[in-house]
Amino acid sequence: MKTKPEIFDFNKYAEDCVKCAKCVPTCTIHKINPDETTSPRGFIHLLSCAQNGELPLDRTAKKIFESCFLCAHCVSQCPSKVPTDTLIEFARAEIAKKFGIAWYKRAAFFLLRHRGLLNIAAKAGFIVLPCGFSRHRNGMKARFSMPFIRKNRVIPSVAAKSFLKTYPERMDFGGDRTVAVFVGCMANYAYTGVGDSLLYILRCLGINVFIPKDQLCCGAPSYFTGDLKTTKKLVKYNIEYFELFIDAVEAVIIPEATCSAMIIHDWAKVLANEPLWVERAERIAAKCFIASQFLARNTNLLEILPEIPAEKRETLTYHDPCHARLAQGVFKEPRALLKNLCDLSEMENSSTCCGFGGITIQTDRHALARAAGIEKARMIAATNARLVSAECSACRVQLSDALERQGLAQKFLHPLEIVAEYLRNPVS
Repeated sequence: MKTKPEIFDFNKYAEDCVKCAKCVPTCTIHKINPDETTSPRGFIHLLSCAQNGELPLDRTAKKIFESCFLCAHCVSQCPSKVPTDTLIEFARAEIAKKFGIAWYKRAAFFLLRHRGLLNIAAKAGFIVLPCGFSRHRNGMKARFSMPFIRKNRVIPSVAAKSFLKTYPERMDFGGDRTVAVFVGCMANYAYTGVGDSLLYILRCLGINVFIPKDQLCCGAPSYFTGDLKTTKKLVKYNIEYFELFIDAVEAVIIPEATCSAMIIHDWAKVLANEPLWVERAERIAAKCFIASQFLARNTNLLEILPEIPAEKRETLTYHDPCHARLAQGVFKEPRALLKNLCDLSEMENSSTCCGFGGITIQTDRHALARAAGIEKARMIAATNARLVSAECSACRVQLSDALERQGLAQKFLHPLEIVAEYLRNPVS
């Protein structure tokens, strides 16, 4: 690896790491593969060796660096705040340059850059997927094994009509406040009830909505895979597009932990060597909020939520997405929205990573995702909750499959879906 600016300087961070091992017990990959090679301090040491030419950047190294879930639990525990996740993200960019990116990932990223073609692909998926999948309470269940998907794996179902195609660009709900909505790809094409629920909540609050119809993917899938070229195209396009309306709205509401973390924190990292673009990204980020945070702190939603009698409440357990709790410090807000509606039964460790890990983990290394999901499913089962919730579609994909593999029957709902349902149908 060539020497790069400080954010890429693996030697510097290898020196900062004092090998105290506080990160090791929290590391998602180390829990399922207890090998020092794939511990956070192991990653850092090997990255330094690769930069110095002491470790060949071969397929073995590629496999090691692609096994990290990028959950950032190690960063939260590190006394030196070594950004291990960021170092691995940019190491993957080096790996992508050397080995290329698999054709199916390149195809996916091409679609993410071209909304019209992605719309066509989603429509085709809606028609074709039922041939190989059956309906499931949390999505669709594979009838037989196919490339990257084993039999009985649960994946999201594709909606007949995307969120962005369903609603007009501007919705006047009679108030003097206006927010924009960045919905995210999963909520746009699969979990459309999330966007529907957000709009209903904003309608109840009298907050007008602007839906930027030409928004593209936030760039997280390509970024975590190492495709910086695609990521920069998506990020710069969205920044230029956001700048057209950002001064006319109070905030940009994002009902997805991964998308909001990407926009608020990672856009600036992606553009680290371009100061003017970093400034523009930070100006956008200052007005962006994950949905539960904005609704709990900046509206009177908590005051208008019905208080459900104890005998009518469902028992729910809440999973903290890594990109919400660790990246944005958001974990109290969704619970504040849910506590009057449901009985919260907390997991042994609600912030343990679910094991989604990004496209590479979900395709090339899905055995790792399955192994990580087992522990989370065990924690969920121990709560005796009927519902599971998290403000993240990636977690929803992973936990829906993990629950099914463990034979558990919990239904997964986004916190906004739960709030909207009780606003529509208060239980007396």
